[in-house]
Amino acid sequence: MKKILLVISCALITLVGLAQADTIQPPYKKFPTFPPVKLLMPDSVSFYTKAELPRKKAIMLMLFNPQCDHCQHETEALVQNIDKFKDIQVVMATTALHPDMMAFREKYKLAQYENIVVCRDTDYFLFSFFGISNFPYHAFYNKKKELISVFQGSMTVDKILAQLNAH
Repeated sequence: MKKILLVISCALITLVGLAQADTIQPPYKKFPTFPPVKLLMPDSVSFYTKAELPRKKAIMLMLFNPQCDHCQHETEALVQNIDKFKDIQVVMATTALHPDMMAFREKYKLAQYENIVVCRDTDYFLFSFFGISNFPYHAFYNKKKELISVFQGSMTVDKILAQLNAH
């Protein structure tokens, strides 16, 4: 009898645990506006925050790793089509070390574009906020800084623009 009661108790505990796991959502789903980030700028002194976002521009937040081939190809495509992004603020964030971030920024000459900001997420805030498991990671926001959609993995320029221009 004790064994049956023990088996039933274990089964109930497992079911309750699984039911709770299904309700756990990453914070971006509960707070669908641009996150309260504090990203370290290339000068290693100043920070890029939500307050620095330009008004009346859609935003593409791209989380990347400088060694990621997909991130590199997507950045190449972005730069080649930069004229299509004139009304879009691109915030590129990484957790990579500062020298790696700076080498990536220099390789693609990202500093020359006013609408692209490359910075470091030194607190690893965005990983937990979005529940990231893949690079590149995209979060798209409209002009009111409200979340449109998220996407993990590579995207073509046309797909990126479709996300931002549809709203």
